[in-house]
Amino acid sequence: MSNYLSNLADEMDFVSEIPEEELAKALKGLRTITVKKDGYFLRAGEVPGRIGFLKAGLMRLFYIDLNGVEVNKHFCIENTVASSYSAFLQQAESKFFIQALEDTELRTIDYETYRALLNGHICWQIVAKKLAEMIFIMKEKREAELLLCDAQERYQQFLTDYPGLERRIAQYHIASYLGITPESLSRIRASLREINIDQ
Repeated sequence: MSNYLSNLADEMDFVSEIPEEELAKALKGLRTITVKKDGYFLRAGEVPGRIGFLKAGLMRLFYIDLNGVEVNKHFCIENTVASSYSAFLQQAESKFFIQALEDTELRTIDYETYRALLNGHICWQIVAKKLAEMIFIMKEKREAELLLCDAQERYQQFLTDYPGLERRIAQYHIASYLGITPESLSRIRASLREINIDQ
């Protein structure tokens, strides 16, 4: 079953707008790197000099709140983008950390290459617009879930959007993403198991 991010990327259809010669140019500018589990692709306070496209692995984008608590904002899975995008565009300090939850392989493009592509062929401006639209859609969806859904609804939406991901992520990471405690998540899971048994 496809996940929400992959479906959204398919709907955006990034590649169809790119001529083969432009795609070849971009591929030459990509670098492959590996971030080991628990390692960082980006730390808060750094100016992001690159965007990463996950080839394999799993990452989390998180921030530290005023109480010193880590709060998961987003999970980056295979075939999606790992970036503090607004900080990247503005070349400003990131407010977020990006950490590998598994050994992760990324294809990266640096800021200078990215700008050169945008200034070269109009197809890259279309791609950048679609990427910004996708990030906005994801952000609005996430905000709506946090504001309008209760904890159980948010968890069920997480399972629908990211099938199988709960088996790859520690419970406390999922709870942080949902805005609840691990104990609350345990109760929700137990309640859903009882419902499924009764049915």
